[in-house]
Amino acid sequence: MAVAESEIEVEQSRWVVAVAGVAMQLLLGTVYAWSVFKRPLMEAHGWSNTEVGLAFTLAVFFIGLSAAFGGGFVDQAGARRVATVAAVRFGLGTLLAGGADSTGSKLVLWLGYGVIGGIGNGLGYVTPLAVLVRWFPDKRGLITGLAVMGFGLGAALMGQIAPLIMPHLGLANSFYLFGVVFLLVLLAAAQKLNNPPPGWVPPVSLAARNRMTVLADCDLSTALGMGQFYLLWSILFLNVTAGIALISNLSPMAQAQTGVSAVIAGTVVLISSLANGFGRILWASLSDRLGRKLVFLLLLGTQVPVLLLLPHLTSPILFAVACCYILLCYGGGFATMPAFAADTFGARCMGQIYGKILLAWGAAGVVGPMLMEYVHKQSGSFSMALYIAAGLLTLGFLLALAYRRPQACAAPKSES
Repeated sequence: MAVAESEIEVEQSRWVVAVAGVAMQLLLGTVYAWSVFKRPLMEAHGWSNTEVGLAFTLAVFFIGLSAAFGGGFVDQAGARRVATVAAVRFGLGTLLAGGADSTGSKLVLWLGYGVIGGIGNGLGYVTPLAVLVRWFPDKRGLITGLAVMGFGLGAALMGQIAPLIMPHLGLANSFYLFGVVFLLVLLAAAQKLNNPPPGWVPPVSLAARNRMTVLADCDLSTALGMGQFYLLWSILFLNVTAGIALISNLSPMAQAQTGVSAVIAGTVVLISSLANGFGRILWASLSDRLGRKLVFLLLLGTQVPVLLLLPHLTSPILFAVACCYILLCYGGGFATMPAFAADTFGARCMGQIYGKILLAWGAAGVVGPMLMEYVHKQSGSFSMALYIAAGLLTLGFLLALAYRRPQACAAPKSES
């Protein structure tokens, strides 16, 4: 009886960890709603779009950098400590954004929100993922999908709340309020992030247990010496490059191609953003049933004809449907990759290994928009860039097809 009660308590504990992880991702994802603060800052201080935008650029750069190199701290120092540092840094960075508005200092804005807040956000992003794959070896796709979906929905949440609050509190006080909320909630969530007891496995069926079997966990140096690491890195890079190229110019493309107004184009952006969030839980959950490799083959391969067709769609409805599907797959790739990496290399050094894979996100975030802008400038349209994106996804499909799970780390039959 005591053993059964202990198993129930541990089972409940992992769902507490899951709620804490999703809550962290939800608040950290508010960084992608930075655009709602841009115009108020520009009008208040006479700063240019580029000057205000630099805070977001710095934040995204340091999110990627700290997620890539901070994952090792999760494995070494412990998730709770790293998540606590992340909470303090992101909360402080948001408070400093309020201080920047109060003092009219661009430097405080860049260093506070961009550097300090960005580092905190990146550390906070990778920490729950590293912990949750250890607690949910039977539901890795589902749980990472939920967590990453939380990050995606954070922007939508802030995008609705901030415009309602700023007219009443003012810009600086709004930042102060958000900073305090972020600090307190993230600190509370951080205290719930811990690893499962040594040797613990969830009570699952024999078939599920066989899928969870790991022969040996790879460390970072071992993973970096394996071809599978570079396959996963490249697959994530190619999927994100194609998706973010579309995201970066979705509104002007919708207006130019279908003739809709800026307001209608904004609606297309909103709906496709929801598809991005929904795709994270949809594809990741499917990967628990179909396998990570098959899911990536599906989401990469099915995007190719949609991208080839997209430049020829002049109907606003068909254009929106095509964009929603592409972003459904874009989000799905983000959510499925953590589980793919954990299945391949094991969960023990997940923070270090997946952190390095996330460098693909940062690289794609630069290449995708630059590709779209360059091709548009040279050709006068977005069509050729979309064709190139289709070619990149075709390459990603071939790389996913070539993937074989390394026998030294794990060997579920469904992925061979």
